Amino acid sequence: MYKVIVIDDEPLARALVIKLLQAYPGFEVVDECADGFEAFKSITKHNPDIIFLDIQMPRINGFELLEMLDKAPAVIFTTAFDEYALKAFESHAVDYLLKPITKERFDKAIQKCQHSALAQNISAVTQLIEDQVYEGYQHRIVVKDKGNIRIIPAEEIYYIEANDDYVKIVTKEGSYLKKNTLTNLEKILDPNQFVRVHRSYLMPISQLQSIEPYEKNSHIALLHCGMKIPVSQSGMTRLKTLLGL
Repeated sequence: MYKVIVIDDEPLARALVIKLLQAYPGFEVVDECADGFEAFKSITKHNPDIIFLDIQMPRINGFELLEMLDKAPAVIFTTAFDEYALKAFESHAVDYLLKPITKERFDKAIQKCQHSALAQNISAVTQLIEDQVYEGYQHRIVVKDKGNIRIIPAEEIYYIEANDDYVKIVTKEGSYLKKNTLTNLEKILDPNQFVRVHRSYLMPISQLQSIEPYEKNSHIALLHCGMKIPVSQSGMTRLKTLLGL
């Protein structure tokens, strides 16, 4: 018996998936959720084998939800948007159903589940999250903070520091660890607002107060928050370009 959670902000869309699943006694719907916050709590509680997941949802979207999970279940995406499909298949998601979902297409997705191990490779899901193409740049970062989900607006970030397999996001409210890389955050944050000043530091240009020489070919950036962070030679070049110097 496979435990299933259906996640979609549209009640009719959830109802359709649940109705279609009734033809498959080996699949048990243990919960349905209307947004990512509900889904995070439900997945933590029920530890499902499969989730049917919408992408565009209020509060946090489907990809942001996956980022919060320590261990992701098998994922069948259900969405009205086709622009994420290529990345989904490249990353070995079980399937990608475009709305309106037909019974024939749904049956094929279930067949894929039944003929696969369902032990979804977590690295594949992580790669999907990291590589997926958003519409424009992100104006927020979602982190898990003591079991809760916190949304950090980009304008509240003081700086971001590499920390082994994580990044440390520093804000007025405190610092938060997120399993990600500076390279990936550099891709999804607005390059007109954020600059990689060092291999270990990414900062918003709005935080820059002054730049001081440090050692040969390196500098120190003094931020409005009072922090000093190193600026490498290549980081200085990026800063000058962004500042028009």
